[in-house]
Amino acid sequence: MECQRLMAIIRGETPADLVLRNGKIVNVFSGEIYQADIAVADGKIVSVGCAIEAEETVDLAGQVLCPGFHDAHVHIESSMVTIPEFARTVVPRGTTTVVIDPHEIANVMGLDGIKYMLQSSKYQPLNVYVMLSSCVPATHLETSGSELRALDLFPYAEQEWILGLGEMMNFPGVLACDPETIDKLKLFAGKKIDGHAPGLTGAELCGYVAMGIESDHECTSVEEAREKLRLGMTIMIREGGTAKNLEALLPLVGPETLSRCCLCTDDRNPPNLLGEGHIDFVIRKAISLGLDPISAVTMATINPARYFGLKKTGAIAPGYDADLVVVEDLKSFKVSRVYKNGSLVGEDGEAVYELPRQGRRQLIRSSVNIQWLSPASFQIPARGPRCRVIEMIPEQIVTGEVILEPRIEDGLVVADPARDLLKIAVVERHHASENLGLGLVTGFGLARGALASSVAHDSHNIIVIGANDEDMLEAVIKIRKMGGGFTAVSDGELLAQVPLPIAGLMSDRPMEELKDEVDHITEIARGMGVSNPEPFMALSFMALPVIPKLKITDRGLVDVDRFDFVDLFVEEKE
Repeated sequence: MECQRLMAIIRGETPADLVLRNGKIVNVFSGEIYQADIAVADGKIVSVGCAIEAEETVDLAGQVLCPGFHDAHVHIESSMVTIPEFARTVVPRGTTTVVIDPHEIANVMGLDGIKYMLQSSKYQPLNVYVMLSSCVPATHLETSGSELRALDLFPYAEQEWILGLGEMMNFPGVLACDPETIDKLKLFAGKKIDGHAPGLTGAELCGYVAMGIESDHECTSVEEAREKLRLGMTIMIREGGTAKNLEALLPLVGPETLSRCCLCTDDRNPPNLLGEGHIDFVIRKAISLGLDPISAVTMATINPARYFGLKKTGAIAPGYDADLVVVEDLKSFKVSRVYKNGSLVGEDGEAVYELPRQGRRQLIRSSVNIQWLSPASFQIPARGPRCRVIEMIPEQIVTGEVILEPRIEDGLVVADPARDLLKIAVVERHHASENLGLGLVTGFGLARGALASSVAHDSHNIIVIGANDEDMLEAVIKIRKMGGGFTAVSDGELLAQVPLPIAGLMSDRPMEELKDEVDHITEIARGMGVSNPEPFMALSFMALPVIPKLKITDRGLVDVDRFDFVDLFVEEKE
């Protein structure tokens, strides 16, 4: 703000743009809650606790005023909508800043995908900062739609909205001093580098941290988080749609550790966002679990701002951005008003802003290209009496490994729904190659038919789970025909589908319409016997070969601990 205008407002010679009176502010610097008026001009906070006149005055009548909420790590692609639609959903719930890693769309479309996300984020009442995708492909164990080397990322490293390097999932590459991986770390030396190292411990964890990696959002226990925190890492406590770690990790948070903890969502889909909320939901849940409200707000505001080096955001103080959230009280934590740069953008959960007219809508190419398939493509010839089986764990993206005797008919392994032993397959969908990984899974509960999805972290090939080969084929074919999305098939009949034509990951339709479709297909899946509350989100993580223990990609079954392929069939000596 121009100095003369600021001092004229302070002296009472010129009115501020807005004053919020009779609110109780959450002060993340002093750890206090107290009543104070807030004056705003030119999108900035001018004063706190002073008698300032303004052109507009709003009486908050004792409601609580918080800084705008920050999501320290989120993949907007998991919301299945475009950035403008995501903003329209989360801004009225208090989110004013997000730090995204667009590695989902980058794994499908490379730099074109990142450019699409950067362009889509313009003109929104939401700060969208980007951590450039570090692992495209995520590993050598799968086939993605693109490859991003350090040389490809170089032109973007110094752009204004680029904060650093996104989650370094390839920790084996770091530990092995893989030249391409190390080049990426060197390129972003001096900027933020986010981590992703579930279960890494001891000397290997020390080596990983020593390479400049500063955060982790994959902790599932206090012991794991504490070890990483002791080594200087910032712990991003995740409460996503599938991976829910808040309750397990809250005992870590205390006066001594608070400054090193942030909140993030990672992945939340339309039913999560519209039914529960975004960061407001995570704060509300943390408070309900016994966390001090000031600490909860601190972890969602000033802590991520400081970690990422974002100046003048995340707090209520003179000179800071006037990104402000009004909540009715600290127990219900219901958001009633949201201000972005001093302008009202959300009221009673609804967006109240208008975006400037933009030019021609961005177009993005088709991204589903698969080989010719038949039911025989999903056959598994029996080569032994015992198999490695992926064991799904409720509300977690980690999986187990169990050794079971499969059902064998006419020399072929077939699904056995009565034992909750299903077939799972990953079909490469970027280059129409012959890659097709086959395996078995338990813990999903599907009793009939098949479910398929073009959302399968991180390379996003088509993943399908089924009780018979014919329905698995039909579910995949329907995905191809609509250019990506979710399908549910039984007895050859399409029961429900959710089209996701943007990179096979996102829709260009309103969040509410998408939520209805996701709710419908989820209910269909439950009617088919699925017990998981988020069946398609849970299914998408079965192809993620950087999260232990047993996963599947288009190239085969992966033991993540070994970071190598393993045979579906177990030899007797094993």
